[in-house]
Amino acid sequence: MKNQLSDRINNLPISATLAMAAKARELKSQGKDIISLSLGEPDFNTPDFIKDAAIEAINQNYNSYTPVDGYLELKEAICKKFKRDNNLNYKPSQIVVSTGAKQSLANAALVLLNPGDEVLLPAPYWVSYSAITTLAEATYKIIPSTVESNFKITPKQLEEAITPKTKLIFFNSPNNPSGTIYSETEYRALAKVLEKHPSIFIISDEIYEHINYDVPNFSFASIENMYDRTITINGVAKAFAMTGWRIGYMGAPEWIAKACTKMQGQITSGANCIAQRATITAVEAPISKIQYMVDEFKQRRDMLLELFKEIKGFKLTIPDGAFYLFPDVSYFFGKTIKGFSINSASDFSMFLLEKTNIATVSGEAFGDHNCIRISFATSEEQLREAVNRIKEVLK
Repeated sequence: MKNQLSDRINNLPISATLAMAAKARELKSQGKDIISLSLGEPDFNTPDFIKDAAIEAINQNYNSYTPVDGYLELKEAICKKFKRDNNLNYKPSQIVVSTGAKQSLANAALVLLNPGDEVLLPAPYWVSYSAITTLAEATYKIIPSTVESNFKITPKQLEEAITPKTKLIFFNSPNNPSGTIYSETEYRALAKVLEKHPSIFIISDEIYEHINYDVPNFSFASIENMYDRTITINGVAKAFAMTGWRIGYMGAPEWIAKACTKMQGQITSGANCIAQRATITAVEAPISKIQYMVDEFKQRRDMLLELFKEIKGFKLTIPDGAFYLFPDVSYFFGKTIKGFSINSASDFSMFLLEKTNIATVSGEAFGDHNCIRISFATSEEQLREAVNRIKEVLK
């Protein structure tokens, strides 16, 4: 019975992206022709050179418990990756390998936050940031942005949002759900504000760093005076099509890394041994080995942007990274289409599911009440069919 459960779990929301994906699977099992544009999961297979490394690890009999914070060889490889790709100098003692980047994020929040602390969430933000904050018994404040601002906050907004209770801010670039990438200049301007508030920590989620379209990723921790306050989160799920392998990692000040290792040691212990050995090969590989996936995502992005130009009411930015469109659909609010009353982004998302069999995610889950998220991590054929259905139902 619900009243026997803890307040902690009762207050925790269900992941909106996973809920919509489950709904889509349920409808598909009923025989409906569902096109799912809801999950953030590459539709490519894990590259063969990574799979071969996993097979080799199995043949070498890697089957024992792993160190809580990860194999030393993997942590050394991650340090080299941080230097190569992000100009960040970390030692293995500053690296913690976890069961997915989501655990890395949760570890960092749980070791830093106390009840009553305040977390700043520049919106749109990934759905789990708010849930993780709630789990840590802290509160969060949303800093809004719009399609007109290219879904970026300003230094002025950041300054006005900070209070004496502010302990932590989440940055995510390339951004899920908008695809926005903060430039070095923009991040440095935000850092100028944070320099005046030395008790605030930064979690920089860079899981989509390699999925960018001619706009390079810039790591927040590479800014002078920010390194000792920033926890850089990354993983192999998105860029290497390894979502199910469940490997994420962080680079952090050593005292935070040790605290996260302590936390993880009481919850999951070390991440999967075979997946860790395969990840060594992944992070050591030149980015050119996964460029074919990025090129395909860019081609789909460009195609979708052209197709949506033909549909009135979708207000779009051009995503510089990740594999999502995040259109503002507020044009449709207050309208009734095919007998369906639309007054919110959630209504519009449900309208698409019921009237076109297309699964998307409402922007409300990401802190934006005017948008929906459309994943283009699916085939060009499916994407064209999806847009055709939307165009038809909105005629």
